[in-house]
Amino acid sequence: MPARSLILVRHGQSEGNVAAESAQRDRLERIAVPARDPDVELSELGREQATAVGRWLSDLPEGERPSIVWTSPYRRARETAEITLQVAETELKLRVDERLRDRDMGITDMLTAAGIRAKYPEEAERREWIGKFYYRPPGGESWADVAQRVRAVLTDIANTERQERVMVTAHDVVILMFTYVAEGLDEEAVLERSRREPLKNAAICRLSRDEESPTGWVVDDYNIDTHLRELGVEVTQQPGASDEVGAGRG
Repeated sequence: MPARSLILVRHGQSEGNVAAESAQRDRLERIAVPARDPDVELSELGREQATAVGRWLSDLPEGERPSIVWTSPYRRARETAEITLQVAETELKLRVDERLRDRDMGITDMLTAAGIRAKYPEEAERREWIGKFYYRPPGGESWADVAQRVRAVLTDIANTERQERVMVTAHDVVILMFTYVAEGLDEEAVLERSRREPLKNAAICRLSRDEESPTGWVVDDYNIDTHLRELGVEVTQQPGASDEVGAGRG
């Protein structure tokens, strides 16, 4: 039976999120990231947030629990999946797919917005002119590029995955693009969603198949954080590189 529903989970707070927030607060031009992007780990709070996702998963009715997990290869996303499954005492196959990785920031990686304006003023101007959805930093990706990856993943899940319910652990812009594709949003609508309600760390979104929808999918839940609040776990809303130029790792 093809996949009928998706549970999308943004990874918990990462050490990269913490470093980026610190750099922005101190008005630095460069972010002191602790590792290359694929190797950035969860912070202690991020692990607590992933634990809360695991508690939420264990409380789901049997008919709503996922039967397989697709994850970004980046460590913070994989850690979130592994902690979630361990806490939920659920043994599921973990399928790693590089198309779920975070957005590549190219030459602007590890720079804050101030750093980009100082080092690459022409890129700051070009981004302002093109807009964040279509802007592609040299050597990097735009939101539209990530959307193309997501379309391919969603097609594979819908057409080839024999598990009815699938959980995906990934990054803010990747999950945002899942909702963009599922709802058939345009550039203005997805930018407004990002401004109005940026994805929180360890937030949950849910999609389901709907044959009457033009895209074949609908968004049932977006940016849910009740599982964090109910356990008294701090809710963080730290943007990744997807939300602001040089804002850090998503």
